[in-house]
Amino acid sequence: MEQSFEKLMHGYQQFRKKYVTGDDSTMKMLSYQGQKPEVMIVACCDSRVDPALILQCDPGDLFIVRNVANIVPPYECDHGYHGTSAALEFGICYLNVKHLILLGHSQCGGIEALLKPESLGQNDFLTQWVSLIQVNKKTDDVDVMAKKALSQSYQNCMTFPWIQKKVNTEAFNIHRWFFDIKKGEINYFDIKTGTYLLMNVDTLGL
Repeated sequence: MEQSFEKLMHGYQQFRKKYVTGDDSTMKMLSYQGQKPEVMIVACCDSRVDPALILQCDPGDLFIVRNVANIVPPYECDHGYHGTSAALEFGICYLNVKHLILLGHSQCGGIEALLKPESLGQNDFLTQWVSLIQVNKKTDDVDVMAKKALSQSYQNCMTFPWIQKKVNTEAFNIHRWFFDIKKGEINYFDIKTGTYLLMNVDTLGL
């Protein structure tokens, strides 16, 4: 525990050295100009899947919301507490991000909880949350289901009227990405082929 805490303190020192020191520091600029990210990411809480680290982004580059199994719930305008939906509203309607990335990953514990709820000990909230994903009993493969969950989240995105409006005007794009933890690779969903393809600069035309 002490070693982990020391690592955090060292990391904090490195952060200040890189982003805070100097009159033209990144954090000072962001404090004056405010945040203007063009990309929002819905990612999982999994400690192995940090979007800013994977994509090597700086502060201010990404607007990120993380939850168990990177789920986007359907649009429900009621008196409930909708943390992910509130983040979507803020990022899309107020920050006017141009891209929304749904970032799934391999070996997802949330998806495993969906497929094997009987294995859970403490379960006040997990089963209810992951039940937003429609279980396909034909597969017990966690990674296959994680990709199906991305499709479900994509469909749920389109139930938000302001998301659908922006998508229809081509002013906004939704991407489905899948991160393979073991390989350290991202695969993206290709609409033309209906499959996930390995991401690289050439295939994206960048």
